[in-house]
Amino acid sequence: MSRSIRLALAAAVVTAALGTSTSAQTPSPAGLWDAAVVVGGLEIPFRFEIAANGSAVSASFFNGDEKVTSTGGKFEHGLLLLNFDHYATSVEAAFVNGRLVGAYNRATGFYPFYAKRFEPSPAFPNEVPQIDGLWQIGGVRSNKGEAAWRLIVRQSGAEVTAAILRVDGDTGALAGTFRDGKFIVSHFSGARPLVLELTPTKDGALEIVRNRQEKMVAVRAAEAKLKDVPEPTDPSRHSSVKDPTEPFKFSFPDMNGKIVTNADPRFHGKVLIVSISGSWCPNCHDEAPFLAELYRKYQSKGLEIVALSFEEAKQLPELKRLKAFNKRYGVEYPVLLAGEQADLAEKVPQIHNLNSFPTTIFLGKDGLVRGVHAGFAGAASGVFHSDAKTEITATIERLLAESATTRAR
Repeated sequence: MSRSIRLALAAAVVTAALGTSTSAQTPSPAGLWDAAVVVGGLEIPFRFEIAANGSAVSASFFNGDEKVTSTGGKFEHGLLLLNFDHYATSVEAAFVNGRLVGAYNRATGFYPFYAKRFEPSPAFPNEVPQIDGLWQIGGVRSNKGEAAWRLIVRQSGAEVTAAILRVDGDTGALAGTFRDGKFIVSHFSGARPLVLELTPTKDGALEIVRNRQEKMVAVRAAEAKLKDVPEPTDPSRHSSVKDPTEPFKFSFPDMNGKIVTNADPRFHGKVLIVSISGSWCPNCHDEAPFLAELYRKYQSKGLEIVALSFEEAKQLPELKRLKAFNKRYGVEYPVLLAGEQADLAEKVPQIHNLNSFPTTIFLGKDGLVRGVHAGFAGAASGVFHSDAKTEITATIERLLAESATTRAR
């Protein structure tokens, strides 16, 4: 934290402490807040909810209809502390003149944070452009080689929820309203901060400005081919096995230090999902509860799952975030420590074009790779989320139905 920010926060703390001698004299922070974090000089607004029981508090970010709730917190003498252990982050703020002022702290730095009590939005104009539906964004700049992304928009009057879907997953649900000729939608749920400006054009397209800087254009998906906008990358074809006749191999320590390999008897003759994951990865947070659900449903029928977790060096000694991640999502399958994110290609050399977190690798009962699925479309992706779950479930059931001697074709 810079000296100026530390001084500003300290001044806020002093103001709150001098003006409030006991927590009983400070109004409860419970309720809805209009909050914002500042990322690289850009303000990202979002909705924030606090629940209080005496000095104990919890708070929730919103990801569409989903809530991302803190793992602990307290509010004493006008000072708010919230912990999000599964993200290894916290909010520290002072209650000053009815507002919250402080910082959202991350392992790699911090975002200035402030909030005011929620106020209903003002009345909107009667004529609001209709932009709901499926769009395709062409001309994207992707380090994964993608030529297009999807934009999914749901609209109710002037209120809009949107998500960009890439090969590795979606942005989370961005929410906002129409004003001054454009829709401004934003998202922050403890990770992946983003703000978009969506401006309808006379020719039926959408001009998109991402984080106030990067400009893109989206067209209706039904018109994309006519307007020479390429199809988004198919996540089931993005990555592939280099040699489909070679059994998939791994050997890494679990969270207790015990080496677990593909030759472990627990995997013999079983269908195996190998999940390339990391507790820092927002889309891995989307996928983990689904994998945990699959494990509970299909383990007795012959399914095993193992996660190869790639974590930052600072997280590896104590694994606090990864432990909280596993607890939050009910992960009961083995989680192995495969290294850091930059080690991915070296540690998993059998998969070609492996650059997405998460990536799901399907092994048949013979230990051969039968499919690779890049990324995971979260709930904000709507039908693409349900389609991904249906596709993965069907793959598992098909592999479970095969005999142990069936070979990959």
